[in-house]
Amino acid sequence: MTAAAVLIGLCGLVSAGAAQAPASEDRAWATLRTALTSEHDEQRRSAARVLGLLEGDETARGLALEALKDKDADVRAAAADALGQMHAKGVAPELIALVKKESEVVVVMAGARALISLGDPTGYAVYYAVLTGERKAGGGLLESQKKMLKDPKKMAEFGFEQGIGFIPFAGVGYGAIKAIGRDDASPVRAAAAKILAKDRDPKTRDALLTASGDKSWIVRAAALDALSRRGDPQVLEQIAPRLNDEEDVVKYTAAAATIHLSDVATKKVR
Repeated sequence: MTAAAVLIGLCGLVSAGAAQAPASEDRAWATLRTALTSEHDEQRRSAARVLGLLEGDETARGLALEALKDKDADVRAAAADALGQMHAKGVAPELIALVKKESEVVVVMAGARALISLGDPTGYAVYYAVLTGERKAGGGLLESQKKMLKDPKKMAEFGFEQGIGFIPFAGVGYGAIKAIGRDDASPVRAAAAKILAKDRDPKTRDALLTASGDKSWIVRAAALDALSRRGDPQVLEQIAPRLNDEEDVVKYTAAAATIHLSDVATKKVR
């Protein structure tokens, strides 16, 4: 076979591949659209969830926004998470509206996560309310669903269903799972404490200090973890009592936080 024949053959293969690519993509979009309109909730949930892989894609953004209106709470939550994962531009108003009117904890939390992923600090107001049971001053976001977030039965059910995914860090996973009961909302509150580590509002720092003395050891450990990550040595005196905590994980977390924040203070002086 001559070199010219080989070149012609290769060109033909490239052309065939180029023709197949659009056809495959069309089929892929058709697959997702069919799943998102399926009568089966699980198919819609799965399809909404994977939209988060398509960062910067306007079609995926539109499909996720449409899925925010789904009748199934888990589909709405998956769509909110997807919008956060794809860093969809300009969707914060839709997510805020969703969180304001929503009656299901799983959707509220997903909406808040997405807002934070998009750089909108109003998402922290949700986690502040979960941790403290109170609305953050100046954050009108939570007034309409405040009662729902304070419902211990709903919060406990959500926390139990999420299981280890809502334990604040892997080191306490096994002990925490053993400690969780169906009437216990502490995993959700612990998760809220961990996420609030990135909220620079002084009110949040005070809420975390209060949580470091919570009756739930999971929440205490998570609050101390968050306070350490915030890197503010001014809290050293307030967390010192936790060095004598009856729970080992809390005591050890307090010790690590004390060492880290003392080091931060020393570096600032230098």
